[in-house]
Amino acid sequence: MATTAEQNRLLTQIGPGSRMGALLRRYWHPIAGREEIANRWTLPVRILGEDLVLFKDRTGKLGLIGERCPHRRASMVNGIPTEEGIRCPYHGWMMNHEGTCIDQPFETGRSALKGKKATPAYPIREFQGLIFAYLGPDPAPELPEFDAMTIPGAIRAIGKAIIPCNWLQCMENSADPVHTEWLHGALVEFTKEHEGRKTAMNRRHEAIAFDETSYGFVKRRKYVGQSDDAEDWTVGHPVIFPNMLCNGNNGGGWQNRAFQIRVPIDDENTLHFWYSVYCPPDGSAVPAHLLEKVPVYEVKYRHPDGSWNLDVTDGQDIMAWVSQGTISDRTQETLGASDKGVVLYRRMLLREMERIERGEDPLGVIRDPAATRVELTVEKGKQIYADGFRLVAARNAVSFSPIFEDLMKVFTESLPDRGDKRQGIPDVREPAAAN
Repeated sequence: MATTAEQNRLLTQIGPGSRMGALLRRYWHPIAGREEIANRWTLPVRILGEDLVLFKDRTGKLGLIGERCPHRRASMVNGIPTEEGIRCPYHGWMMNHEGTCIDQPFETGRSALKGKKATPAYPIREFQGLIFAYLGPDPAPELPEFDAMTIPGAIRAIGKAIIPCNWLQCMENSADPVHTEWLHGALVEFTKEHEGRKTAMNRRHEAIAFDETSYGFVKRRKYVGQSDDAEDWTVGHPVIFPNMLCNGNNGGGWQNRAFQIRVPIDDENTLHFWYSVYCPPDGSAVPAHLLEKVPVYEVKYRHPDGSWNLDVTDGQDIMAWVSQGTISDRTQETLGASDKGVVLYRRMLLREMERIERGEDPLGVIRDPAATRVELTVEKGKQIYADGFRLVAARNAVSFSPIFEDLMKVFTESLPDRGDKRQGIPDVREPAAAN
């Protein structure tokens, strides 16, 4: 699939009025973690080329409206919360959660906007510690409830980072299994060769495959020397259309799920979420604070001196995405056999754009309130987990979480004698990676 300059613009431009933007607006997108606004009244949000403000009124109800007051364009980020909405800090004009101006001080008899919608406003939903927004046409679809986010008794954490490149570069990475053996395998062994570091991520691929589903597609891989019944090949893990990846470990004495969600800020920046779900082994002692809140933390993919943090898998990925340029010039690509997942994904994007232009719902949109649960399956005994729990966790985004050491303690104390890599239970007794 040779990409023309026009097709590249079509796939990457997401602002209001763009075809890709119209497609992405048919889905719910996370905009923040609930804990981010727990101790503040407002939070600036930029998504799909729009500047907005997430606010909390005096009753605790959340709203999402345009950042600029319709009066003199002052920012509502510094607004004054009320029982019914939020007032502009400049002249006190008050907007409610629907974007309607409900008070205009000093404008008695001349209140042209009072009672009218004066600023954009979008519905929001809270789900398992995340706040989602819908920026598309009415009626809004149902918010999918992914089973992996609702596992009882799980420890959850949310990582965030702003990536200075177009969203599509981040997502195409998830349709490209073969990159792992080089970016996360060979590169790591090169940068750590003075330590003699070896990693299971370096294992070569023999085959890759992709299967479309009702929510996106599943990607599967078979490594050289791996049996045909390995779950890397028979099960795989899902890419959730249009902008989410889910992977993890599905069995043995513990489970985890790791979501990566790529939300376009604008054409040149992406808000990246890492939503981690860890299921402690049976009988483990879990401190109450690990279950009461879902902390939000920054994923530091660069060192203080500006160099890439290549000790972390996500830092390796982000380095590759950003190095392609702010918006990758796909007219200069030379695609190969390893890129068939990327080709599939691009074709799906183009196909779903055409669907909404025919007045149809795109892939994965749910209208039935009784069908919101989405079941996602990931592998058990996954090859890349063979390095052990500590090393796998330490090289991923969750290592930046404020609960990381508590998480390590829960698993270290619970699984000291049950490390069985054949059953997908990494040996937590292996030393942690240096960061």
